[in-house]
This record gives sequence, C-alpha cells and structure tokens, in this order.
Amino acid sequence: ETPGKRYERQRDRIHILRSRLRQEDSPPRIVEHPSDLIVSKGEPATLNCKAEGRPTPTVEWYKDGERVETDKDDSRSHRMLLPSGSLFFLRIVHGRRSKPDEGAYVCVARNYLGEAVSRNASLEVACKYAISLIIVLRHSNKQCWRTVIFS
Repeated sequence: ETPGKRYERQRDRIHILRSRLRQEDSPPRIVEHPSDLIVSKGEPATLNCKAEGRPTPTVEWYKDGERVETDKDDSRSHRMLLPSGSLFFLRIVHGRRSKPDEGAYVCVARNYLGEAVSRNASLEVACKYAISLIIVLRHSNKQCWRTVIFS
C-alpha cells in the first residue's frame, strides 16, 4: 500500500467519524423555563433556566429585550450566571441611581445548530410598606380589636 492510499483511507475514516459525531449533535431546547417572581428590594433571587443540546449550549439572559450583564462581563455585577444557566441576583436593585432589576426576562440557549428562547418571566419588586389597620368587629355586643398587617 502506498503512503498516498494510506493517507486517503485515514482521511476517509476521519470524515466518517466526524459525520457520526455531527449526527449525534442536537440544537438547544429549554427544559426548565423561568417563573414569575415578586421579591423585596435588597433580597436575593434566582430566575431558573436549564437548557439541553449537543454541544452544550451557552445561555444568555435578556431583560426587556436587552442583554443582561452578569459577573462574567463585570466582576462587580450583582447578577451571576450559574453553571446551570440560571440567573442569580445577590440582591434585588430598585432605585433611581442604578438600573432596576424589575422587568421581563428570557433566557436564550445557543449552539452551532441554533437557539432556543424561554418563556417570559417577570421580576417585580415588592413594596415593603406595612399598613396597619385597626378593625373593630362587633359581635353580640362584644368588641374585638384586630390589627392586620399587609406586606
């Protein structure tokens, strides 16, 4: 067998192996979608997202159509992209000086075969105002006093 023939045979084997590997590859799909959250300002929170595919898809998050910066982009960020693809907030930000975390989020999983987009999940910041109401209940000439706290 000549070196040229041997090279052609090896090249053919490599081509066959590559095509088999590529046939096993699959586009991303979201297997865990994020859910709506209501969180108090300053508290931690997690928007879950899990994607499958081969090769393993990369995950990015978008808020109101804009890409979310995480600790991978800026080490000072209060948002972390977890290995699972979930978005973890060290603390929920809601104020005039910084861009608030409140909004509509989606996660996008990508590999060379395409992309998958999760369902929308809204993150709302809960107000921490406690309202006390004194309710007077009269029953059989007796008075009951109750304090109701809404938070």
